[in-house]
Amino acid sequence: ALSRAVEQRCSHYPLQYILGYAHFMDYTFHVDENVLIPRNDTEILVELVLDILSKEKSLPDYSVLDMCCGSGCIGISLKLYYPEIDLSLCDISKEALKVSEMNLKKYNVKAQLFESDLFAHIEGHYSMIVSNPPYIEHDVIDTLMPEVKDYEPRLALDGGQDGLDFYKKIILDAVKHLRDNGYLIFEIGYNQGKEVCSLMKDSGFRSVFIQKDYAGLDRVVCGHL
Repeated sequence: ALSRAVEQRCSHYPLQYILGYAHFMDYTFHVDENVLIPRNDTEILVELVLDILSKEKSLPDYSVLDMCCGSGCIGISLKLYYPEIDLSLCDISKEALKVSEMNLKKYNVKAQLFESDLFAHIEGHYSMIVSNPPYIEHDVIDTLMPEVKDYEPRLALDGGQDGLDFYKKIILDAVKHLRDNGYLIFEIGYNQGKEVCSLMKDSGFRSVFIQKDYAGLDRVVCGHL
């Protein structure tokens, strides 16, 4: 088994897929080739949401939708740190949702699961929608390191020609699925902050701001209705 793992790793097969898990926040999450490997950068989004949840008194409730959830690491981490959350997870991939389900069971976390192309099968309203959508520009994917471009799911990477396809779609429909004063919070690529802020403001979001990661790069955009 060890020689097989070494062989896989030498061909740039991601270590997390070999091990079957990845570290995120203070937890380990099951991962396989059907989901993006959780990144430390994404922890910035979780930390910001937890900060909002602890300070924001005008939220109608604690209903949170993790859109494009993949392994479920964002939503499940939020629920583990803030159990009051009423959590929903959504992904277009049936296989990704199976991974989410494994992680829910691992931590005995309850959530509603939706197999849905963005909001196609979502009927509820939420106080908060969080998302780390596909945001790599289509033509850039083949320039990424082999671990990413050869093994991680394209479905979770490809954000269209300008990388903004999913932001445009989610922002447009999020307005219909957020309660009054509801928050929309995205992870973004380092060069997408300005455009995503503009898209949110154009759709009526207020107090839109960018949160940087620990490397000083734009990483999260947040706004509320």
